[in-house]
Amino acid sequence: MSARPDAGVSRDLLYHLKRIRRVELEIARRYPEGAMRCPVHLSVGQEAVAAAVAVTLRREDLAVSGHRAHAHYLGKGGDLTAMIAEIYGKATGCSGGKGGSMHLIDEAAGFMGSTAIVGGTIPVGVGLALGMKQTGTDQISCIFLGDGAIEAGVFYESLNFAVLKRLPVLFVCENNLYSVYTPLAKRQPAGRCIADVAAAIGARTASGDGNDVEQVWSLMTDAVAALRAGSGPWFLELATYRWLEHCGPFYDNDIGYRSEAEFRAWQARDPVACHQARLIERGVIDAAMVARLDADIDGEVAQAFAAAEAAPFPEPGAAFTDLYAGP
Repeated sequence: MSARPDAGVSRDLLYHLKRIRRVELEIARRYPEGAMRCPVHLSVGQEAVAAAVAVTLRREDLAVSGHRAHAHYLGKGGDLTAMIAEIYGKATGCSGGKGGSMHLIDEAAGFMGSTAIVGGTIPVGVGLALGMKQTGTDQISCIFLGDGAIEAGVFYESLNFAVLKRLPVLFVCENNLYSVYTPLAKRQPAGRCIADVAAAIGARTASGDGNDVEQVWSLMTDAVAALRAGSGPWFLELATYRWLEHCGPFYDNDIGYRSEAEFRAWQARDPVACHQARLIERGVIDAAMVARLDADIDGEVAQAFAAAEAAPFPEPGAAFTDLYAGP
């Protein structure tokens, strides 16, 4: 793996970790007010992967995601104010207020869309990589997926094609152990490693701690360098854990699909708190710097929500526009 990030990159990683966490917690806090009328799948606890993407990929690289996409959208450089407006269903939203939380897009940032269909954007990401290969750019297509998407047939078809054509595509699997409320043990044979499945198809693979943002950054940096050099597809399996319910703003340990002990063990490995403590110990940041960073993020988030709440809803006729691509 690459050496650990320098002080500047380490501080950038902390910024993105804290910003994503703050946004998701504010969505959770405000969601019960009833003004966000779409389902939300939050990434509290899983911020490290998107934070590493934020400092690894270039703006001209492209990315797609699934239903738990807020962090990925922000990590790829998506517009925070436009994302919040989208969740509120406003005309200023990144999808014109018609997509909601699970259907985000920002072409200017290279975020080419997310979808509620599990595995639905995997072939889209591979198609983007095919276009890159044909035009000879050194761009990378990044596909975010969860462990549940491994059980969709389109994953195997897409990965096989990507390997066959040696496409510049990075599969980033956030393995959070659950597909909705069903654990891996009830969906996959005992002892199976998801990364090994991808390796058997021919991808270059690596596995790591998805809660350690420096380790994720290192794995991603190596994979991206290899991809730009023409290595063909890479598959990263990153172990992480969502804190909140599958869909919604609350905690759900009481319903019995996971234990409180398991939850507490993962919470003790909080990617945000652990990285911040590490940087303080190294002398890269101090308490005053953390306070300023938190204040700046709080201000940005407050402005984004204020703008979303003040923005207009789409005109009724907008429901009939942008339904299909033009000729």
